[in-house]
Amino acid sequence: MASSNSEVEKKFRLFRVYKDGRIELYHPHWKIIPPFDDPITGVRSKDVIISSDPSVSARIFLPRVTKPNQKFALLFYVHGGAFCSMSAFSPQYHEFCSTVAAKTDVIVVSVEYGLFPTRPIPACYDDSWTALQWVADHANGYGPDPWLNDHAYFGSVFIAGESAGANISHTLAFGVGSIGLPNVKVVGLLMVHPCFGGTVDDHQWLYMCPVHGGLEDPRLKPPPAHLALLGCERVLIFVAEKDHLNSIVRGRITTKN
Repeated sequence: MASSNSEVEKKFRLFRVYKDGRIELYHPHWKIIPPFDDPITGVRSKDVIISSDPSVSARIFLPRVTKPNQKFALLFYVHGGAFCSMSAFSPQYHEFCSTVAAKTDVIVVSVEYGLFPTRPIPACYDDSWTALQWVADHANGYGPDPWLNDHAYFGSVFIAGESAGANISHTLAFGVGSIGLPNVKVVGLLMVHPCFGGTVDDHQWLYMCPVHGGLEDPRLKPPPAHLALLGCERVLIFVAEKDHLNSIVRGRITTKN
C-alpha cells in the first residue's frame, strides 16, 4: 500500500498537493541576478527593502541622469509567474525593466512580492500595495530612497504587470481609485496577457487563496463595473493572438469614458 506521503490528493497545472499536506511546485527554482549598473545604457539599478515582516522588497532602475534634479516618470512593475514562481530579480525581468528604463526614460520600481505556497494569496496583492504606498511616500521628497526623492515625477506614474502581475496591477489600480494614493497621479495601467478568471486555472487560484469569494471573487474575475473605478486615466491591454486568455480578456474589455 502506498504511503500517504506519496499519495496525491489534488493536481493543478503548476503544482500538486499530497494527502499529507505537502505542496510540490513543478517548477520550484528560478535564477536570480544581483542589480548592476549598465555601462552601455547608463541605467543604474539597486535593491531596496520595503518591509522586513512580511518580507517585501523591490529593484529600482534609474535611467541615465544628465542634469541635477532631472525628473522622470515612474513605472511600478509587477512581474508574472502564476502567483507561485519567478522574481523581480530574475534575469528576464531585470533585462526587461532595464530596457524600458533606458528606452523610455522612466524610473522603474519592480516589486518582489510573496509567492504561494510560502505565502498564499492575498500576500501578492498586499505586498504590492505596500510597495506602491512606499513609492508614494516619496512624493513629498522626504522618502527613504534618494533616487525617488530626487528624480521621480509623481505627476506621471504608471502601473504595469504581466500575466499574474497584470492581474495584481489591476487590483492595485482599483485600490488607487477606491482608497486613494495621496500626492500621486496614476496616468495609466498597462496589462500584458492579464491572468483573469474564466479558465481551467480558476480552481488553482482558489486553492492558492484560502479565503476567497469563490469563482466570482473580484480579484480573480473583476466585474466590468470595476473598469470605471480604476484610479487611472487610461488602460492599455496586450494579449497574444493564440494566448488561451485571449477570449477571456476580450470578453471583459469595455470602454472607459
